[in-house]
Order: sequence, then structure tokens, then C-alpha cells
Amino acid sequence: MSPDTAGAASGLLPEEARRILEGWRRAGEKIVFTNGVFDLLHRGHVEYLQEARALGDRLVVGINSDASVRRLKGPARPVVSAVDRAALLAALACVDLALVFEEDTPERLIREVRPDVLVKGGDWALTEIVGRGFVESCGGLVLTVPLRKGYGTSALIRRIREGKPALEP
Repeated sequence: MSPDTAGAASGLLPEEARRILEGWRRAGEKIVFTNGVFDLLHRGHVEYLQEARALGDRLVVGINSDASVRRLKGPARPVVSAVDRAALLAALACVDLALVFEEDTPERLIREVRPDVLVKGGDWALTEIVGRGFVESCGGLVLTVPLRKGYGTSALIRRIREGKPALEP
């Protein structure tokens, strides 16, 4: 499915996304959800998403809108627009559905997607993961995936601004 930036702001999934999710559920597929800014897509993001996808049959990615990113990260972010971030993520083989949400947290989107597995990066304590209570109350799992050392968008932006070359992994 092409990335969709409509619907999440109103609290309603786009009809196409709703149909896709229901089809996956009818087929008995395990739906995994993760979310984030995903500004300046890098290897750490891709490996994280691949690992999240391996936890189920389908991966849904919630992406913070541009306004949400500015509220969370400051006026200089995002570097890449939500429409472009969603298109890049949707193009990855491990991502089955990419949806933009307007709020500062993905709580409403998680409730609408109703994932079987909710995943966040290892920098999150399980007790701090938004949507945990809802997912667990529906019988789902909440897990963390270790982050890749040396990969982070803020550090990448800083290196670009300072004119520094790429780091060796």
C-alpha cells in the first residue's frame, strides 16, 4: 500500500488501511506495530525494522507527522517531510503499511491498528512504552529490540552540519 498521511489525524484509519488490516486478521496473520520519527532513514532504522518484522507476519509503522516532530524534536526537525518518510519506509520489503499520525504519541493509532505485537527500541523501558496497557489487555506482546550502536539521526545530522565524513560501522 502506498503511504497514507490522511485519516490518522482525525482518529480514523484510512478505509484502505482498515480493509488491509482486517484481511490480515481474517487470514490469521500476526500484526506487529512500531512507531517513530524515522528522519533521515539510516542502516540502524532498517535493521530495527527488519528485526521488528521478524516478530510477526506483517509490520505496520506509525510515523510522527511534521508538526508532531517539531513539537518533540524542535523547530529544525524534521529534515525529511512526513510524506517522504512514509514513502521511504513503505518501499522497504519489511514494511507492510506506513501510517502518519498527528499526535505526539501513537496511542490512538495503536488502538485502531490493534497489533498482536508492539515493538520499540531498546532505549525504552517496557513500563514507558505508549500503548503497552492496551496491547497487553488484548492479549498481545510488548517487546523491545536492541538499538544499533553508532546509528542515530541526531548524531548523523550533527556530522552533516559539521562537515564530517561517514563513520565506519
